[in-house]
Amino acid sequence: MAMAAEAKFHVLAVDDTLIDRKLIEKLLKTSSYQVTAVDSGTKALEFLGLNNKERNSKADASVDVEVNMIITDYCMPGMTGYDLLREIKGCSSLKDIPVVIMSSDNIPSRINRCLEDGAEEFFLKPVQLSDVNKLRPHLMRSRSKPNINKRKAAEEIVSPDRTRTRFNQS
Repeated sequence: MAMAAEAKFHVLAVDDTLIDRKLIEKLLKTSSYQVTAVDSGTKALEFLGLNNKERNSKADASVDVEVNMIITDYCMPGMTGYDLLREIKGCSSLKDIPVVIMSSDNIPSRINRCLEDGAEEFFLKPVQLSDVNKLRPHLMRSRSKPNINKRKAAEEIVSPDRTRTRFNQS
């Protein structure tokens, strides 16, 4: 049982509409995700450790809780889901967290802009279980990403030296 709890992914769900927030929360929990739901982009940033002062100076967040993915509505008052995406991708300590945008509006230019600026997926509402099933590969990549980067960095540091040594010996 401890392994199952340990392997649970934590998703931050952001939507200003109560019914949509409850729906995405239920779908995520049904798929065995741990869910934290908030009703605005500002509250999402606060949860992630970014307050207004830090956002203005583009300082890094100090995340006390591990969030493996953020799923956010596009159209919200104050800060849109696109604004939230830009804030997250602009913060070095949060930029590797996958972000999924959802909207009831099927506007190709909006969808493309979100995907081009770093969103992993763009779901049309109402979000369905089949949409939620598309999240796991992104979560698996995000969980293994730091290890892959460390391994690549180590190979880049070691490889040139070994190559030079072999080249110099010939």
